[in-house]
Amino acid sequence: MSNLYREFRRLIPREPLQVGTVTAHNADGTSDVQLPGNQTVRARGQDVAIGGKAFVRAGQIEGAAPNLPSYNITV
Repeated sequence: MSNLYREFRRLIPREPLQVGTVTAHNADGTSDVQLPGNQTVRARGQDVAIGGKAFVRAGQIEGAAPNLPSYNITV
């Protein structure tokens, strides 16, 4: 008999998927990405052009994100 809660937790990613704007490419193969709230992270990968939106998870650029308007809502 398996634990249903444990199986459910495996479906949820541990790291959140974030969207940010690529501000620079670095010589070591990383990119600087500015997230909402003016937080800048250094992520592995240079697949997205400077000025483009990128999906970032766990310090890795996962690909280009659509250039849609974004809103910050405080709950």
